[in-house]
Amino acid sequence: MRLALLPLFLATTAACNGTATDEPGAAVASAGDAAPITRGEAIELADAPFTVEAMGNFEEPWAADFMPGTNLLFITGKKGEIWFKDVATGKLGSVESGLPEVDYGGQGGMGDIAFGPDWERPMGQGGDLYLSWVEAGEGDTRGGVVGRGKLLCESADSCRLVGLEVLWRQDKTEGRGHYSHRIHFSPDGQYMFVTSGDRQEQDPAQDTGNNLGTVLRLNLDGSAAAGNPMYDEGGSTAEIWSYGHRNLLGLDFAPDGRLWEIEMGPKHGDELNLVSAGSNYGWPEASYGDNYNGVPIPDHKADDPYVKPVAYWVPATSPASLLIYSGNLFGGWTGDALVPGLSGQELNVVELEGDRATGMVSYQMGARIREVVEGADGAIYLLEDDRGPSDGTLLRLRPKG
Repeated sequence: MRLALLPLFLATTAACNGTATDEPGAAVASAGDAAPITRGEAIELADAPFTVEAMGNFEEPWAADFMPGTNLLFITGKKGEIWFKDVATGKLGSVESGLPEVDYGGQGGMGDIAFGPDWERPMGQGGDLYLSWVEAGEGDTRGGVVGRGKLLCESADSCRLVGLEVLWRQDKTEGRGHYSHRIHFSPDGQYMFVTSGDRQEQDPAQDTGNNLGTVLRLNLDGSAAAGNPMYDEGGSTAEIWSYGHRNLLGLDFAPDGRLWEIEMGPKHGDELNLVSAGSNYGWPEASYGDNYNGVPIPDHKADDPYVKPVAYWVPATSPASLLIYSGNLFGGWTGDALVPGLSGQELNVVELEGDRATGMVSYQMGARIREVVEGADGAIYLLEDDRGPSDGTLLRLRPKG
């Protein structure tokens, strides 16, 4: 496997979160001059600088998030469940009521989970919980949605969701793949960024008349945010922040305010992208992978009109989520991108310097890794994918020594 690190060419938009602008999620980036590189061999788990502790198993886990200010890690299951684990005591609980009916099958079901940016409430008093899931439409169609409800936890092992309402809907199509539906809030808490996959339709990712194959910037109520690049056009177009994406399964802000995104390529060509407002990332017109039927896709070229990935994988790692590490427990990783791989069965640590990736180490985990989350103390939590050699185990990583 090799990781190629490419020059970055971005539209000139201002960076958020105190760097150069008041537009959250945008980024000013000069063209990088890093040459493509080939990384070395992956590191076997026995030689990794961390210990791995198994902390229980879950059926088809998909996403996780810590309740702010607690040791409670909430975990979604594709069939529609939400569990929570106290990582300090090991106690397990679940959300017993108020959850949505999900369209389960293929890549669909319950998706992401995110505690609202204003969560400052003690247990039992409730707060905003955001979820994504797949709902059925008319005929044989379906699409991702994002909803919000009040989470009430009135006992140590049981919570309930009250008043869940749908805030946003993905344009519906047939098929059961590439929903993406990841949720992430801007550092100032004013905006909700949502990923919307191409639904395996490819061409809609280049058509800004729909919201497929895009990163979206929304208000917290799910409406399109004023100041979006195509806001004045209304409808789904008004929601779009960037487009030309495939299957976007990870989204996170770096401490400097840059917004990063990870997405699966077709047959190889997985990408790590720096997201900027109004930019086109090229799918399906350009990719470092090929179609599964063997038909080649043109590689990115220096003079094409698309934003190139900062990094790409050939062969594929099949990235399933993204964390820009902010803790100090793994001091050498602070500010770097942690990318779990499904087919790669690995944890990739991509070194970031400003708008560039400058290197990568891949730790062989021996199982498909679906999710990566950071704990309050800087420990790293991984969720195995409940498929093949994996059994949905929650893993905790801490430095050796």
